Amino acid sequence: CLFVFMFVRVVFTFAFVILVKPLKIDTSWWKGTSKGRMGLIPSNYVAEQVESIDNPFHEAAKRGNLSWLRECLDKRVGVNGLDKAGSTTLYWACHGGHRDTVEMLFTQPNIELNQQNKLGDTALHAAAWKGYADIVQLLLAKVARTDLRNSEKKLALDMVTNAACASLLKKQQGIDAVQTLSNAEDYLNDEESD
Repeated sequence: CLFVFMFVRVVFTFAFVILVKPLKIDTSWWKGTSKGRMGLIPSNYVAEQVESIDNPFHEAAKRGNLSWLRECLDKRVGVNGLDKAGSTTLYWACHGGHRDTVEMLFTQPNIELNQQNKLGDTALHAAAWKGYADIVQLLLAKVARTDLRNSEKKLALDMVTNAACASLLKKQQGIDAVQTLSNAEDYLNDEESD
């Protein structure tokens, strides 16, 4: 029996992202994936040289790292998972102003637009507060709720930092108010018919 061994020098550079998990059979080796490539890494090297990231999907969204985000999506990481602050990946993408990341998250059929974190903020609150009008517009086009208040009783409109975001939110709230009045009139008309 003849075995061929190949030794490859592994070099990691700053900000090199590898998703790792211990092997069930042999805990001295971890299975690692990066940019679609998979391999084994000695567990002691991982423990000594690598920073652990608890919520890789959230980190990808915070940094606007599309390849990392795509890798998380390919691995079926839950798109609506919450971090320690109760925030979603969409919240962090909006907070960071990463339009392309937000658009990629919108391709997921079950994306939750209106999830409130522990402070009561939504992705819309974050985008409005940070002044990202393009992202506010994307969220409103996906019918993000404008009536949700955070723990300080503030709407996204109350948190805006620029005129463009304020204009978009006021316009949407005007539309929402008209629809609410229209629904109320329909209700009254039903009552009158009795």
